[in-house]
Amino acid sequence: MSNAAYGLLGAPLAMAALPLFVQLPAYYATHLGVALAPLGGVLFAARLLDMLQDPLLGHLLDRAQAQQRRWMALGAAVLALAFAALWLPPQAVAPGAWLALMLVLAYGAHSLVNIAYLAWGAHLPRALGAVAWREGMGLAGMLAASLVPAAILAGDAVQVRPRLAVYSLAYALLLLLAMLVLLRYAPPAAPRAAPQGWRDTLRELTRNRAVRALLLPYFLNALSVAVPATLALFYIGDQLGAPQLAGVFLACYFGAAACGLPAWTALARKLGPLRCWRLGMLLSVAGFCGAALLGPGDLLPYGAVCIAAGAALGADLALPPVLLGRALGEHLGAGAGFGIFTLLGKLALALAGLSLPLLAWLGYQPGHGGGGLTLAYAVLPCFLKLLAIAASRSTT
Repeated sequence: MSNAAYGLLGAPLAMAALPLFVQLPAYYATHLGVALAPLGGVLFAARLLDMLQDPLLGHLLDRAQAQQRRWMALGAAVLALAFAALWLPPQAVAPGAWLALMLVLAYGAHSLVNIAYLAWGAHLPRALGAVAWREGMGLAGMLAASLVPAAILAGDAVQVRPRLAVYSLAYALLLLLAMLVLLRYAPPAAPRAAPQGWRDTLRELTRNRAVRALLLPYFLNALSVAVPATLALFYIGDQLGAPQLAGVFLACYFGAAACGLPAWTALARKLGPLRCWRLGMLLSVAGFCGAALLGPGDLLPYGAVCIAAGAALGADLALPPVLLGRALGEHLGAGAGFGIFTLLGKLALALAGLSLPLLAWLGYQPGHGGGGLTLAYAVLPCFLKLLAIAASRSTT
């Protein structure tokens, strides 16, 4: 049960990440009236700032190992407050400005907790089992985050704000409970190397061929996931004409990932994590190729797409952290290493935010469709996945 105590925090962290990257753009565009172009600009700027802070946070956490538990608890408290504030903007404040401010707080707190959490798991005696628990709980959190907000936003408009307040309170309680369980019952990480100066740490990371070889495929793959994540609710609403089923489709996606995660973990022990990761990317390409051919009313085929792409997501979640942990070894700072990984993931998310002003320039308007939505949602991710597979050939 020690791995379970470690993995529980994965659920609330994922529950925060999914709305930040998937649901909030559609919420602010359709419910609060923020135009796509400025919305995309806010998302890009906030995500870019979030990206730049990650390596610094990772390095600072490496240098403050004795205080990491205290910093994680503080970060969880700030995240709980910012999460509620994002769903409940004051009526006297412009929604776009409020979104920008609260995103900075939420991203910073989430990064602080998540980097420390990833580094903790990388140094556990049985890292693969701990990662499986963490990602499995994360997928359970994503399932909850895909269903509950969607049901609230699809309901009576008068009840949306009170129900979001209840949801935010429940989230805060879960986050703080998971943090308490982690700090009290999770196994301690193995001792780490003594922290170096930032320049020395960066020099060691850049000299590590195995680490360098992971960066490009990881970034390309992250971008291939970030673009459809940003556009998913727009695609479901306008391309398929089924906005009321958005939560169901997201649940199928993350449910398939949860079911596939144990299989990928077991297969990685036989074939190796790198080969399994490539297989997962190929499965995702097959799914999104199907999405490029769908139109209004193609609900069952899109459900199959969600299941295929979701099953592939399990490989994306579990295997790259294992590859990075092996590449880092025992002598490089895990905080800085995972900080660079999260930097690349958030650079991908920042660039994906620019897909909204691009679609606006192409003529797309929420509720009307067209404007290259299918091309951006389905075709571009396939191309990026294939590039990631090709780039991974240099990884050993």
